[in-house]
Amino acid sequence: MKRLEGKTAIITGAARGIGKAFATAYVREGATVAIADINIERAQETAAEIGPQAYAVQLDVTDQASIDAAVKTVEERSGGIDILINNAALFDLAPIVEITRASYDKLFAVNVSGTLFMLQAVARSMIARGKGGKIINMASQAGRRGEPLVAIYCATKAAVISITQSAGLNLIQHGINVNAIAPGVVDGEHWDGVDALFARYENRPLGEKKKLVGKEVPFGRMGTAEDLTGMAVFLASAEAEYIVAQTYNVDGGNWMS
Repeated sequence: MKRLEGKTAIITGAARGIGKAFATAYVREGATVAIADINIERAQETAAEIGPQAYAVQLDVTDQASIDAAVKTVEERSGGIDILINNAALFDLAPIVEITRASYDKLFAVNVSGTLFMLQAVARSMIARGKGGKIINMASQAGRRGEPLVAIYCATKAAVISITQSAGLNLIQHGINVNAIAPGVVDGEHWDGVDALFARYENRPLGEKKKLVGKEVPFGRMGTAEDLTGMAVFLASAEAEYIVAQTYNVDGGNWMS
C-alpha cells in the first residue's frame, strides 16, 4: 500500500521548484494534492503535468480571504485536508545598512505571517473534521544561524522554526502533528536568483557563489528538490505519528543539531 493512500494534501507555492517536487512525490504515494499558488496559470500547468490526482488552487498567503477560500475549495473538493505543507516563501539579501522596510515587510508577510495563518486555517479545518492531520513547515538552515547579508531571511526562517515548536505543542492535543524541514542550499531556479544577489553584494561573477556553496556541502554538492521529498513523505505518513514540534535538517551535512 502506498504511504499516503487516500490522503488529501495542500501544498503552498507548489507550482514550481521544491513545492512541485513535493506534489509529485505525494501523488506517487497515493495522495490527492492541491497545487496552491499565487500564479494560478502555472499551478494549472503543473497540476496537468502531474496528473488527475493534482489540481490547482489560487492562493495568496498574504491575504486572509485568499487563504480561507483556498481551504474551503479543498474541503469541498476532497472532503477535508489531511496534510499541509507550508512551502511558499520569498528570499532577499542586503547588508544591514541597506535593508529596506519594503523588503522586511514583504518577506515577513509571506514567510512568517503566511506560514502562521495558513497553518491556523488548516488546523481549524482539521480540528472541525476530527481526524487529526500533518502540517509541515519549510524552514531553512538559514533559520539556524545568522548570515552577514541575509538578516531578514534568516530571521523569518528562525521564526518558522519557533512557530513549528509552539504550534506542534499546542495542536498535538487534536492529533495534529506539526513539524518542519530545514533544507540547505538547493539548486534550481530559486538559487539562480540568490547567486545573482550574492554576485552584486560580494562583487563576484555570476555562478561563482553557487559553485562555492556547492563545494562546501559535506555531501559534495548542492541539494535538489527531490532530495527533500523523502522527509516530506515521511513526516506526512503514519510512521511519523510520535514526532511533534521538530525541525529536521536535510542539507547534506551543512548543519548539525
